[in-house]
Amino acid sequence: MAFRRLSVALALLCGLTADIGASFAEDRAIVLASTTATQDSGLLDHLLPIFRDKTGIDVRVIAQRADEVLNEARKGDADVVLMHARPQEEKFVAEGFAVKRFDVMYNDYVLIGPKSDPAGVKGKDIATALKAIEAKGAPFVTRGDRSGTHAAELALWIVAGIDIAAAKGAWYREAKEGMGAALEAARVANAYVLSDRGSWIAFKERGDLDIIVEGDKRLLNQYGVMLVNPEKFPSVKKELGQTFIDWLISPDGQAAIAGYRVDGQQLFFPNADKSAG
Repeated sequence: MAFRRLSVALALLCGLTADIGASFAEDRAIVLASTTATQDSGLLDHLLPIFRDKTGIDVRVIAQRADEVLNEARKGDADVVLMHARPQEEKFVAEGFAVKRFDVMYNDYVLIGPKSDPAGVKGKDIATALKAIEAKGAPFVTRGDRSGTHAAELALWIVAGIDIAAAKGAWYREAKEGMGAALEAARVANAYVLSDRGSWIAFKERGDLDIIVEGDKRLLNQYGVMLVNPEKFPSVKKELGQTFIDWLISPDGQAAIAGYRVDGQQLFFPNADKSAG
C-alpha cells in the first residue's frame, strides 16, 4: 500500500513537473504572423533555430497572405508581424495596432515568362513590359489573392498607366493561390507572371519559363517587422517580441539573413534601419 501511495505521489509529481515545463515553454514562446514568402522560401526555418539557440525563445509561425496576417494581428492573435507590403504596414502602425515598423531586409520581384517571349519585352523596364503584355493580350497569371505580391503587381500596372480592372480579359488569369501555384499556372499556360525571386529560385519545374525582366528599381521588395501594440492587446508578449525584433535587426540577425542560400544563391539582403518608424 505504501508503495502504491508512493507511486501515485511520484506520478502526480511528474505530471505537475510536466505541466510546469509546458507552462514555462509556453511563457518562452511568441507568435509570429508572417507572409508565406518567408516561410515557403525556407528563410524562417533557417533563422528561427539560430534565434532560439541564442535566446531560448521559441517562435511559432502563422504564415498567411498579407491581408490575413494583419487580420490575425488586429485580433491580438500574434506578437510580432513580418511582411512585405509597406503601405499596409504603415497604415497598421498609424491605426495604433503596432508600436513601430522597422526595415529588415529586401529581395526583388522578377517578371517571369516564356522563353519565346511573345510580347517581346525581354530586358525592358517593368512598365514598358506590362504595357506590351496588355497591348498584345499575352497570357498573364496574377496571384489574385490579396497577398503582398498581388498588391505589388497591381501597383505596377498603375505605374504602367493601365487600369487593370478595366483592361483585363481572357489573357489575364487569376490563380487565387500562393506563388508556387501561380508559377505552375504560368508554366502550364505559357504565360507571364510576377514572382518574388526567392519563390522563382525554389520553383524547380520551370518548363519553358525564364526571367524576362529584372533589376528595375521598382521591383524592390522591402520587408518590415513590427511589434503588435501591447497597450491595445495586453496578451502580447512585449519583452519577448521585442527581443526577437532587436535580434532580427542586430548585426547577428542581419548576418543570419545574409547567410541564407538556396542552390548557392542569396535570397534576402539585410538592410535594417533601427530608426525607422
